[in-house]
Amino acid sequence: MAFRDKKALKSDEMLKGAERAPNRSLFYAMGYTNDELSRPIIGVVSAYSEIVPGHIHLDKISNAVMAGILMAGGTPILIPSIGVCDGIAMGHQGMKYSLPSRELIADSVETMAMAHCFDAMVMVPNCDKIVPGMIMGATRVNIPTIVVSGGPMLAGHTDKGEVSLSNVFEAVGARKANMIDDDALENYTQNVCPTCGSCAGMFTANSMNCLSEALGLALPGNGTIPAVYAARYQLAKLSGIKIMEILSNDLKPRDILTEDTFINALAVDMALGCSTNSILHILAIANEAHIKLDLNIINEISKKVPNLCHLDPAGIHHLEDLHASGGVHAVMSELDKGGYINTSLKTVTLKTVKENIQHVSNKNTDVIRKIDNPYSKTGGIAVLWGNIARDGCVVKRSAVDPSMLHHKGPARVFDSEEAAIAAIYDEKINKGDIVVIRYEGPKGGPGMREMLNPTSALAGMKLDKDVALITDGRFSGASRGASIGHISPEAASGGEIAYIKENDLIDIDIVNYSINLLISEDEMNKRKSEMKLKEPEELNGWLARYSKFVQSANTGAIINLL
Repeated sequence: MAFRDKKALKSDEMLKGAERAPNRSLFYAMGYTNDELSRPIIGVVSAYSEIVPGHIHLDKISNAVMAGILMAGGTPILIPSIGVCDGIAMGHQGMKYSLPSRELIADSVETMAMAHCFDAMVMVPNCDKIVPGMIMGATRVNIPTIVVSGGPMLAGHTDKGEVSLSNVFEAVGARKANMIDDDALENYTQNVCPTCGSCAGMFTANSMNCLSEALGLALPGNGTIPAVYAARYQLAKLSGIKIMEILSNDLKPRDILTEDTFINALAVDMALGCSTNSILHILAIANEAHIKLDLNIINEISKKVPNLCHLDPAGIHHLEDLHASGGVHAVMSELDKGGYINTSLKTVTLKTVKENIQHVSNKNTDVIRKIDNPYSKTGGIAVLWGNIARDGCVVKRSAVDPSMLHHKGPARVFDSEEAAIAAIYDEKINKGDIVVIRYEGPKGGPGMREMLNPTSALAGMKLDKDVALITDGRFSGASRGASIGHISPEAASGGEIAYIKENDLIDIDIVNYSINLLISEDEMNKRKSEMKLKEPEELNGWLARYSKFVQSANTGAIINLL
């Protein structure tokens, strides 16, 4: 093989020589031939399962990847990955396992790659924490890797037009407020998710699949080609072929993931209006790449990079519309016109960003606004700072109604998501209120649950333009309105959010990146000396370990064992 003419393979450590005869015998037991074992061994990490709509078809995507690897002269070996469906886990204790599962996935990628001496890997994820988890593991291992996702779901259709999962969550709120009846709710339930794939809006899964392109780790189309299109399977085959070229060129994730690459990805994030969860994941991936990023750089980029897309839930467009308009690379082409990205960077195409986008055109300027006609001159995400968020908090600014960009109101304080959602459903939240949900951070939750049920209930009850919600937990990309999450330090760590009292006035000024509790510093210090933190619940299983070692949201909620 040409690969062996150039250099030894990592898999030689496992397979080559008389002393590795026992190892080879175990491969022969699985039906591998001597010829197969003489080729590069490519791990295909697939998150296929029958519990996640975004993953239900990944067996076929993985098979297409493996076909591409075989065509290009490699030996593909399929290995599994777990994956939590955030939508199914939403609103109950299962959501505590979603974000922590990212660490399990990263650890399992590392484990399988190192234990079995893979020469290269293809990551086949699709949904929320699986994409960043796989990228984190691959970056840690640092062997040639490419990402190919399962692709987005098509939008659903009702008599209200195109819809997605966010609409049924909001319909629950409308039903609770008697704005719709059971039949209308069931109509949404049956029709919002018409195909396999990651849910059709710019939620976390699609955010990370799009950003995989911006990070240079995936081929064009990875984030936007719908799951049910033949082009998705063609992309998978091409990714299988491409990984052999990447291996031949010995291009590794940390060769691609430079500081400038992350800045590019954040610029694309701002232009697309991605999920606030993308900030957690970009920070965590950067940590694996040994690159220091913090929330300050996010606002620096947000202040200058315009928001070009209003995808569901911020607007009416869905991922299939973004794909038809030219996809992520068309967005990057617009950003290049404004000088907002570095086009000299390496990518898994074995071309530079400039080469990747030079022939790309923006085919629909309603979906992807031109650089001189953005939705806003500032990016889709903003980081706020203040006396209840000393280490920052995050809001999807592009999904906030302009009337709520500056809002002052009384705090309605809840120590769990369940308590808050009960009050919302009981119509105890009034226009002008600011709902505070605390003890839901990475450590305190534990697991930093998403608050899609409360935000959707407020939107369904037509309160999203009148009520803000702040939390040390996080929000689904499907959330809209003044939903401010990741408040750091979190309540369980003694953060100031723990000392907010019912009816305290809070001032939220997204335009000026600030969030403050309107009490004096002396009063805050007094409360800290008098008020006790909530007693942590007794934990069992690995969440106890996670709670002990997880860091604050402003670090990306990474694990630090030191």
